[in-house]
Amino acid sequence: MDSYIIWLVKVLLAHLLTDFILQPTSWIESRNRKHFSSVHLYLHGLVTALVALLFIGIDYWLVVVLIFVTHILIDGWKSYQPAVTKYFLIDQAMHIVVIFICWYFSFLYPEDIVAAWEEINSKNIIILITAFVFVTQPAGILIGQLTKKWRDQIQNEPTLGNAGKWIGILERVIILALVLHNQYGAIGLLIAAKGLLRFSEPNRAEIKTEYLLIGTLISITVAILTGMVAVKLIALDI
Repeated sequence: MDSYIIWLVKVLLAHLLTDFILQPTSWIESRNRKHFSSVHLYLHGLVTALVALLFIGIDYWLVVVLIFVTHILIDGWKSYQPAVTKYFLIDQAMHIVVIFICWYFSFLYPEDIVAAWEEINSKNIIILITAFVFVTQPAGILIGQLTKKWRDQIQNEPTLGNAGKWIGILERVIILALVLHNQYGAIGLLIAAKGLLRFSEPNRAEIKTEYLLIGTLISITVAILTGMVAVKLIALDI
């Protein structure tokens, strides 16, 4: 099975190299202007296919052809869309799906999917998934309710849209991962770094500083407690 995983990683690496490193900006601009009439669109698809061929070998030539064709179709479709995050993510998701489909039909069988699903349904995996889901949006809503009276007093303060929400989610996910690996020292460094960034701004209103401080402490506490509960549940012989 290890060789199957290495094959998948190689194809993913080929995609990352050709989509983000070996693709000049001028090719992207040409594709966005001329769409399917751009020679650079087809050149990029060819480079992607050749790098994949180099990594996985001629025995998988059908996979290489499929990657070549779908890469051109997906990038051509994206060239008609506005340059916003949503379409970037959709574009990348479609490329990844094609790679996994190729992997599935090259190596896997239905019984492998059943076995993987049974593994996912194991106690430890379910506990971990639940913990990580909780520290994202659910924990954010909980923290928002707990800090509502302070937030209402600074509603007119300028913000960067949902930046604070995403900072909190990423912070809790990182802290949860560190707790699960018993890396409490790294959590201290993370908290110190965030404190330097968020509370060193000049002319910050006192009430906003207090709001950020209480929100940060609640967020960190929720993530740590979630991690500790998850560790205890995983340790139980049930």
